[in-house]
Amino acid sequence: MSGGVDSAVAAARAVADGHDVTGVHLALSSNPQTFRSGARGCCTLEDSRDARRAADVIGIPFYVWDMAERFREDVVDDFVAEYAAGRTPNPCLRCNEKIKFAAVLDRAVALGFDAVVTGHHARLADGVLRRSVDLGKDQSYVLAVLNAAQLSRAVFPLGDSTKDEVRAEAARRDLAVADKPDSHDICFIADGDTQGFLNQRLGSKTGDIVDAASGEVLGSHSGAHQFTIGQRHGLGIGRPAADGKPRYVLSITPVDNTVKVGPREALDVHVVHADRPVWLDGVEREGPFECQVQLRAHGEVHDATVTSDGDTITARLHSPAKGVAAGQALVVYQPDPEGDIVLASATIARTEALAPADV
Repeated sequence: MSGGVDSAVAAARAVADGHDVTGVHLALSSNPQTFRSGARGCCTLEDSRDARRAADVIGIPFYVWDMAERFREDVVDDFVAEYAAGRTPNPCLRCNEKIKFAAVLDRAVALGFDAVVTGHHARLADGVLRRSVDLGKDQSYVLAVLNAAQLSRAVFPLGDSTKDEVRAEAARRDLAVADKPDSHDICFIADGDTQGFLNQRLGSKTGDIVDAASGEVLGSHSGAHQFTIGQRHGLGIGRPAADGKPRYVLSITPVDNTVKVGPREALDVHVVHADRPVWLDGVEREGPFECQVQLRAHGEVHDATVTSDGDTITARLHSPAKGVAAGQALVVYQPDPEGDIVLASATIARTEALAPADV
């Protein structure tokens, strides 16, 4: 129970379905005051109190589990290391994989519980994970790292409801979090300043900002970790391109601390290569097969032809995507009238832009 409305209603529905439910809040920092306080964060002292009050109203036991060390190692340290390597990670995805459905699930099973229930907006039935009916709140993308064994012990009660319906139900149940705003920020970055957070841990190192086409040095920066693919603002170049159009980050090379920039059309990606694949039902599809892929949380969906060799998944997009960053997840969906089915996920390693004749 995070302290938000979704997990509170998920717990209430689990009780209503006849389950023996215990509420658990995760303490993810050894010093909670360093995490964001106020309504827009998560994992704060305020959230712990909100979760406890919700458990009291629902009428279930409530505990706080200390996962701070595991969270730091598996989520925070991974986040910093990925940026240092020139990639753009998704910490929520890693938290689901390493904390909520690994560390928490392992402890729950050891204590005799059958499953972990969360307030994620996704549908799960008979081991098949589908998008939520509320596509605007769908969280199947960040759950696509779960394997068949983890899904067999997961319950997502909210997948058949919209967020408005969840809030209305919370109000009917007299849960004080009914109107609590959603959390949008990275919970372990107290002030929302991701660049400042990374600077503190990775330090400053001057490097060049280079025009990708001409090789001309356009400016300098104090650390390649401050950038992500597709970024437009904050480049600090100080002079416009010859055609007057904006420049975007096209590539990041940590080895020589170089950031290359260019026009928006140079962000086009036609082929995405991803490694460490997870097939949610445990059955690999070698392909090629037609499907849809999503390349970032809440990003657009692309029709694609997918192949797999066991170690990698390759998606050839039917229309180009822009600004695809290594470190994000490639999630494979099978379109279905009853709700798109999540087939697999993998971590984006590299991308290709094809010549017009090869598209």
